[in-house]
Amino acid sequence: ANKCSYPVIVKAAMGGGGRGIRVVLTAEDLEQQFKTAANEALNAFGDGRMFVEKYVEDPRHIEVQCLGDGTGDVVHLYDRDCSVQRRHQKIIETA
Repeated sequence: ANKCSYPVIVKAAMGGGGRGIRVVLTAEDLEQQFKTAANEALNAFGDGRMFVEKYVEDPRHIEVQCLGDGTGDVVHLYDRDCSVQRRHQKIIETA
């Protein structure tokens, strides 16, 4: 966590639905937040493994879907904004 500076986010390796995730603002908070998130992940998913990554405040989550036919022909289905989230889980997608 100290290599990428704060804030960071600790996330359950086998998680989903916003469970087992904590935003950590300072180095002093890391150990407690890590333990809390790992325990939540273990109880929810049966796996307490975690990873840490840089937390990006106010991010944009844009997805692009592509289809290919296996012969080299590929088309895209335009982009969609998936930025409206609650508890780190998408709520609205706009295509």
